[in-house]
Amino acid sequence: MTKSELIEALSLKQTHLMQKDVELAVKLVLDQISNALARQQRVEIRGFGSFALHHRPSRVGRNPKTGEPVHIPAKHVPHFKPGKEMRERVNEMGQAAQS
Repeated sequence: MTKSELIEALSLKQTHLMQKDVELAVKLVLDQISNALARQQRVEIRGFGSFALHHRPSRVGRNPKTGEPVHIPAKHVPHFKPGKEMRERVNEMGQAAQS
């Protein structure tokens, strides 16, 4: 599901809201999550999951074309950990689809 598909689905469920308002709400939520991660804060949404940063240390990689060693600097990468309710819902849906 893309962001625009999410906005459309929410707009169809919340008919009392204009699509522009739904679009703004989705954009603001995503911006707040991104800003918190940029400040190296953890974001937890109960029942959904949490967003945190994982540190990747520097390492030596290889250029795939030349095989030359390349230094890759250390960095932080966003990581999502689903909450218990989401894991259970996904597992239920997966098991129902297999039946």
